[in-house]
Amino acid sequence: MNQWRFKLLYDGDCPLCQREAAFLQRRNRHGWLAFENIAAPEFDPAVYGTSHEALMGVIHGVFPDGKMVRKMAVFREAYRAIGLGWLLAPTAWPGLNWLADRGYEWFARNRLGIGKILGRSCASGACALPAPNPPQP
Repeated sequence: MNQWRFKLLYDGDCPLCQREAAFLQRRNRHGWLAFENIAAPEFDPAVYGTSHEALMGVIHGVFPDGKMVRKMAVFREAYRAIGLGWLLAPTAWPGLNWLADRGYEWFARNRLGIGKILGRSCASGACALPAPNPPQP
């Protein structure tokens, strides 16, 4: 396998996240997409200069040079790595970029409820989203 070009940091305790990661893994024929489960006991968010809470709030991805991206940019890069980048390319267009990120933010906040509706709830409770930080004075 070739060197990875992008790494997806995903919540392995979230059933919807597991499903998406499995979809991407099946299509990762060249090995250009790497995966790291942020719910694994040995995972250390400090390696990426961030916190577990930040990673659980929205999806993150990292390039080999250490540059991180968040939200829909992660999906665009992951799909590009498996040869399906054209599917999400429009989400980078002006206007659609903003809309896609807001839609993803809504999904991220509601993913546990969405999972329950779809019959894919988080049995362990480990994938619960962190409580929002109160505004600082």
